[in-house]
Amino acid sequence: MAEDFARAVEDGLKLGKRIYMGKDRAVQPPKPLPLMERSMHFYLPSAPMVYAVISDPRIVDNPDIPSYQPHVHGRLDPPALIPLQMNGVNLDVDCYGDSAFVQVSGMWRVHCVMRSRSCDCRIAVPMGDEGSILGVEIDLPTKSYSTELIGVEESKGIQNIARPEDGQFLKPHIFTLTIPKIDGGTYISMKLHWSQKLSYNDGKFTLTVPFNFPEFVTPAIRQIPKKERIQLNVNSGIASGIVYQAVSHPFQESKRNGGHISLLYEANVMTWSHTDLSFSYGVSSGNIFGGALLQSPSLYDIDQRDMFCICLFPGSQQGKKVFRKEVIFVVDISSSMRGRSLESTKNAINTALSMLSPEDSFNIIAFSDETFLYCTSMVLASEESIENASEWMSKEHSEGNGTNMLIPLQKAVEMLSSTPGSIPMVFLVTDGTVEDERKICEWMDKRMKNGGSLCPRIHTLGIGKFCNHHFLRMLAMLSRGEYGAACDLDTIDSQMQKLFSKGLSTVLANITIDAFDDHEQIEVYSSCIPDLSSESPLTISGRCQGSFPDTLKAKGILGDLSNVIIDLKIEKAMNVSLDKISARQQIDLLTAQAWFSENKQLEEKVAKLSLRTCNISEYTRMILLEKGKIERDTDTTEARKVPKKGDACQLLDSAEPKKILLQILTVGFGDLLATAENICPGSEEEILPEVAEMLNKATSNCCGRLCRHCCCLCCIRCCSKMSNQCSILLTQLCGAVACVGCSQLCALCCPQEG
Repeated sequence: MAEDFARAVEDGLKLGKRIYMGKDRAVQPPKPLPLMERSMHFYLPSAPMVYAVISDPRIVDNPDIPSYQPHVHGRLDPPALIPLQMNGVNLDVDCYGDSAFVQVSGMWRVHCVMRSRSCDCRIAVPMGDEGSILGVEIDLPTKSYSTELIGVEESKGIQNIARPEDGQFLKPHIFTLTIPKIDGGTYISMKLHWSQKLSYNDGKFTLTVPFNFPEFVTPAIRQIPKKERIQLNVNSGIASGIVYQAVSHPFQESKRNGGHISLLYEANVMTWSHTDLSFSYGVSSGNIFGGALLQSPSLYDIDQRDMFCICLFPGSQQGKKVFRKEVIFVVDISSSMRGRSLESTKNAINTALSMLSPEDSFNIIAFSDETFLYCTSMVLASEESIENASEWMSKEHSEGNGTNMLIPLQKAVEMLSSTPGSIPMVFLVTDGTVEDERKICEWMDKRMKNGGSLCPRIHTLGIGKFCNHHFLRMLAMLSRGEYGAACDLDTIDSQMQKLFSKGLSTVLANITIDAFDDHEQIEVYSSCIPDLSSESPLTISGRCQGSFPDTLKAKGILGDLSNVIIDLKIEKAMNVSLDKISARQQIDLLTAQAWFSENKQLEEKVAKLSLRTCNISEYTRMILLEKGKIERDTDTTEARKVPKKGDACQLLDSAEPKKILLQILTVGFGDLLATAENICPGSEEEILPEVAEMLNKATSNCCGRLCRHCCCLCCIRCCSKMSNQCSILLTQLCGAVACVGCSQLCALCCPQEG
């Protein structure tokens, strides 16, 4: 999808050369890159962007200065995307702890379409680290649009369903949304909302917001004023005081109060910002420290229990003894992992092995329908053994068609059952779903309850969209491990390095909070508290009924196996909603628990939290609301659609908005069918869940009778590659054998043929 999008933008830039902007140009016409310099990433959005979707090139022209355009035959399929010019932009960012809430307000103009014609406009919202879209608001002269979340059951009654390309994640961090039929010359006012995380390194938080606009979005006319503004508010939360160390734009400090700081930048510019917003501030301390924030619920909160958020910071770990590590890498090598996924995994494991100390030990277990061990016992991480392990991984193992995960996990945990004086770890990497996932979680839960002081940590990483990410999160949660995801193949290396670095840099293990054991009215969203890594702070959130304890102490085990007690200062959270800050974490943790326990009440709880905080979840769907506007006289209460000439009037929203249901935007609970067929993540053979379900029903009876060797995915592959004549012939054949299900499938898989 990203490659198709990039090619469409490249085509749009070529098409944009037709537009005549007059003699008084501020910038040169957009020029596509030379062939040797072209890159898909260059054409992907690096800041909030809006594109005109052009299927008919004849409508491309300057709406203000019509010019002679040479006649163009035919239509563009797929459509080209012409980046719209931006007339103003405001960026507002509120940071609290490790979370940031971003709002971009801007004005774009359909500068490339005749006034008498209209086109769809596609919005692209690139987000920062672990970004989560919260909402989009669009205001037009005669209409307005906004996104909203509704329950799954409510969504079933909506008839208007958007095409996949009209509302989707182009990449895990790029959200796109299409607004239909906007007239040429129209000004589009827009607000974009999302949340993201601040990165943490060596006692320093860093915020990075995509704000790098390409040259061709600058209005071509020199007289158009261009003003950009950035408002940045930072609340350090538990940490006292802010010492910022690096900023990307010339900010002026407008307010400072202890751990709160406000920075403002605004300027009239010739061209828009060519630099992402970047801001860093330090919270380092020599020792591990932390605190707790407490807040009463709002009047609109369904849950009227107090909210709390506990934060632990690793501090400076220089000179401190780290845990000796026993590490086993459990790697899926089934056929679906072949190619890029497996090569990236091998490279990342080689890097992780180089991070081990000579006194650490490791092993590697590869699995498909069989299990392959690098060594029958743990091996010290010497240079020779690491080199031998790299050679072993580079060899071609017999790739199987199955994904048997339980046996290699049991072998790994059994191998780590006797590791005194060290912290045992298992890194599980897979791209598939298996049927016994709940059984695996139940086994791990029992193992943790019956284990010793340092049970094996299972750190999990899911590749692609076919694996059950909620299972992997639950497995990691039960074992105090970390979970990571690489839904896009381009991020496999970075996400694996992030997971390995986090797991291998544990500084505090077996963390407990004393009040949690003695207070029955405290609910913690995570069933087990994960270890504290030097790579990131640790956040624990939950709810409390009645009075919250006056004092809190965190206990744990340090790298030298000594016990430590940390006093946590309790403060009232001011000028911020803890519910809003912890919403994304709560939804992810509770969804994993709801999947594991198959608890409908937990599912409803997640849905309500999702609706209240505007964070998407597995139990809600996003819709696009279209509201028309009507004219009303200011002197009377009479409403009419067309005002009389010269009358004073105002625009009001119409009563009944039109609802358009977007496609499912979440990762789902895995795809057993795709795993069984060993479909590679990111391949062109990915199928929509709706198609797979329909095909299963349609072929359960008829296809088995027609061809005993035919399978569902074979039909999909054929439908996706057949010519127009073949598709027509297949449709006629299905009608002849009265296979209604197959006819519906052909219409879905081949929409251009009807």
